[in-house]
Amino acid sequence: MVRGKTQMKRIENAASRQVTFSKRRNGLLKKAFELSVLCDAEVALIIFSTRGKLYEFSSASMSKTIERYEKREKDNTGINNKLAAVDQNTQNEKEDAQSMAKKIELLENSKQKLLGNGLEPCSLNELNQLETNLERSLSRIRERKNLLFRQQIEKLKQEVNH
Repeated sequence: MVRGKTQMKRIENAASRQVTFSKRRNGLLKKAFELSVLCDAEVALIIFSTRGKLYEFSSASMSKTIERYEKREKDNTGINNKLAAVDQNTQNEKEDAQSMAKKIELLENSKQKLLGNGLEPCSLNELNQLETNLERSLSRIRERKNLLFRQQIEKLKQEVNH
């Protein structure tokens, strides 16, 4: 006799549901015992019926197995928290890199304008501001150049006098 495939849905008939629960519970408990004996595995199984009755199997102490499980979960939570922190750091670094790329682009555009390139989209106000900045820069460059000339002249005067 071949059994048909059981559909995974709630059994509506209460008596049939109770019989199925009892048979499958016993089969599950038997499998848990077999797994612990054959594979030397630490197995703990807890089942509550719909009426709240407790059925359990443990190949070792149930409380020790539960403590071991809770410790493992706590350790896994710590690892998951660390992974989340690494993900957040990675996201922050990506955002920083994007921000830096935008700043580099702005600086490159500014440099090109200072060199006289890419001025077409500039407004009159932007061009006036650029001109003012260039005049200030040119003034500082001339001051530095004049200082270096004066220092060279002084050095040459000292060499001639000695």
